[in-house]
Amino acid sequence: MRRLNDLLLLALGLLLLVPVGGVLVSWLQWDAQSASILGQMVATVLPGYAGASLLLCLIVAAGVALVGVSTAAAVTLFDFPGRRSFEWALLLPLAMPAYVTAYAYTDFLQFSGPLQTWLRATFGWQGRVFPEVRSLPGAAWVFIFCLYPYVYLLARTALSERAPQLMEAARLLGAPLRRRITQVALPLARPAVAAGVALALMETLADFGVSSYFGIQTFSTGIYKAWLAMDNRVAAAQLATTLLALVAVLLWLEHRAQKRMRFAVTRGARAGSNEAQPIALHGGRRVLAWSVCAVPVLMGFVLPVAFMLRPLAADWSVLPWDRFLQWAFNSVRLGALSAVLAVAAAVWLMFSLRQRDDPLTRSVVRVAGMAYAVPGAVIVVGLLLPVGWLQQLAPDTPIVFWVTGTVLGVVWAYLVRFMSVALQSVQSGYARIPASLDDSARMLGVSGWRLLARVHWPLLRRSAVVAGLLVFVDVMKELPATMVLRPFNTDTLAVVAYQLARDERLGEAALPSLALVLVGLIPVMLLSRTLRR
Repeated sequence: MRRLNDLLLLALGLLLLVPVGGVLVSWLQWDAQSASILGQMVATVLPGYAGASLLLCLIVAAGVALVGVSTAAAVTLFDFPGRRSFEWALLLPLAMPAYVTAYAYTDFLQFSGPLQTWLRATFGWQGRVFPEVRSLPGAAWVFIFCLYPYVYLLARTALSERAPQLMEAARLLGAPLRRRITQVALPLARPAVAAGVALALMETLADFGVSSYFGIQTFSTGIYKAWLAMDNRVAAAQLATTLLALVAVLLWLEHRAQKRMRFAVTRGARAGSNEAQPIALHGGRRVLAWSVCAVPVLMGFVLPVAFMLRPLAADWSVLPWDRFLQWAFNSVRLGALSAVLAVAAAVWLMFSLRQRDDPLTRSVVRVAGMAYAVPGAVIVVGLLLPVGWLQQLAPDTPIVFWVTGTVLGVVWAYLVRFMSVALQSVQSGYARIPASLDDSARMLGVSGWRLLARVHWPLLRRSAVVAGLLVFVDVMKELPATMVLRPFNTDTLAVVAYQLARDERLGEAALPSLALVLVGLIPVMLLSRTLRR
């Protein structure tokens, strides 16, 4: 039994490592043709990919840091009307997939959109009123107001630990408010801000929908262009390796920042003394704090939803209601299947680790936890490369069909991408189960899988449900892997929204886009409820 469990653990670890391993192994096929292709890429497209990705990341990093820190400081350090509402409302942009926000802004602000049309008709203006939305600054705008909650969450947690008490001590020592913020509060949040910015940048580099729709030549769009348009697997693998290296650097920075987030909380701080109360604002400062919190919610959630509701209210007849149920069914089916498999694997992994903390189990858990940082473009290339090699060696093998012609391949990609989401939730559930319960159960003759079924699972049920919901929502919104690996006639809401928007049918794209937003509200509500507790 133990040997079978080890074999299954090894098989799971190999399945999760295949995408990264496939990309890295492709370099073993290095030859003169590969060197020529790489040389051509360095001379032509690679500098453009690197420059666009670097510039986009720099703008997004500055933007999410500014918005995330200012909003976290406003709701943590100060008291003003609406502060309690903004604490959860600032999380709403997490429900908006970035590519959906891009479609909404494009539909409303483009040259033929309602705003510019109304301005030209009202004031007699000629030509374009606003700059082109589909540009690198426009993409940075979308990413900033979709991804700032990463920084907001971590900075808010860091500031709420000790900042009010230390700021009060600095006030008693005569420090003015500006100095208390810049020299006391912000240094406390610096590691959290660095971790949040790293997470936002990983999402930016992994994005395909916004970059492709806006025509920005980043590494993710370059990978798909090299694979699908140029039919060049070597070029796609080399670009995927470069993107993977960039993500590895960001992941290292994020882990380093997470290790530095250590704050000692005194009993008085937990109890909430008078000295730890937020500073009450009045007059212009109150208006400024309210504006700092209202603008991100408006730009990242309220306006995009309103822009998408406009075509729904204008003409219901143009919307593809007949096909919407089929798209929704495909999305729900893939999401539910992936969620069940991810939760089952996460529970099994954490149970095995709790039973026997050996190097094999620890390694598989670590691989599953780090796979979330692998971009969808890399996963696609890493899965299709071994399939192509296998097809060359054994053309008649059914494995190729099962991976490329059924939902097996796309579910495999989902598990690689989102296993860590389920693992973190199940791990937090196991952390609340004391080891003494296991000892008591064994004394009563309950061990092995019976221990999991009769003792652990009733206590883990809530964490497992949360894990399944989070994986389900992430799968519903996933675009790159779904678009390439899905079988024929298996379009999902995310894929259809992208295709309709790409064909300039933004009114029809509003329906699947709004459905994705509604689904995305589920983890936001769970997270808001957890923070209130």
